[in-house]
Amino acid sequence: MDDGTAPQRYTIGQLARRTGLAVRTIRYWSDIGVVPPVDRSTGGYRRYDASAVARLDLVRTLRELGLGLDAVRRVLARQDTLPEVARMHVRALDAEIRTLRLRRAVLATVANRGSTTEELTLIHKLARLSVRERQQVIDDFVDEIFAGVDDSDALVVAGWMRELPTELPDDATAEQVDAWVELADLVADEDFRRSVRRMVLTGGDDNRLDFGLTIRPAVVEHAGRAVAEGVAPESPVGAAVLARIVPADLPEPERAALLTWLETVADPAVERYWELLSLVNGVAPAPPAVPAFTWLLAALRATRPGSATPTHAR
Repeated sequence: MDDGTAPQRYTIGQLARRTGLAVRTIRYWSDIGVVPPVDRSTGGYRRYDASAVARLDLVRTLRELGLGLDAVRRVLARQDTLPEVARMHVRALDAEIRTLRLRRAVLATVANRGSTTEELTLIHKLARLSVRERQQVIDDFVDEIFAGVDDSDALVVAGWMRELPTELPDDATAEQVDAWVELADLVADEDFRRSVRRMVLTGGDDNRLDFGLTIRPAVVEHAGRAVAEGVAPESPVGAAVLARIVPADLPEPERAALLTWLETVADPAVERYWELLSLVNGVAPAPPAVPAFTWLLAALRATRPGSATPTHAR
């Protein structure tokens, strides 16, 4: 029933005082139809009803959450539901967050590496490579060093060397970005490529996979402790440590094969490749094993039958 009471009307100035919004903001939102007036005064001033206060509060909230005015208009016009718009905005924010985190990681990498402006451009370019482009860098490297090799053990290792994450994580750390940049540098290094290629071609029938899977734990445990304790490979104590890893009666052909294998794995650059691959994949790399393998190589050479003078690993 109409009691004759006129509905409450507010000017832009009154709305500004009630909501805490600037007059120019309310006027702009009114101009674009987000908060339209219900009528005008006799003097031509825009007037609003009580629902405008709630509408302005909603618009302010949506804007503070980062929604654009077009999206706000669609919500208010009920062309899109609020959950639909929120989902779209979440996706947009996720993309922006990924970009910001990547920028932060790149800048942290530059700060830690003391990079020049030219290196900054390169690091940023490398970090922004697509999943396919990053994988292609590694695939090209592996394809080159394993070209023409059909040894089953070597092909297993080749598969391991290709294992990159599907993408750098959304929250990629500076350590991961730095590892990817260093990895890209390493596989582009011609000396490293030649070194790995030599290892592959001389690996032949050396049972490298069997050696790697069976002897590594003992090497890391016993030879690693010998390195930490400063035990000389050619000493009597060193010989006792060696006996815990390699049987004293190992036939000479198998001993020679083991020596050849050790010469290929005791390479810091190769171990660094695996460390960087772990870091890019977000996995803590295993403790360095090259010092232990180098010690074992020296111990084997020192006790090799017919050796008058011990030969030390380089």
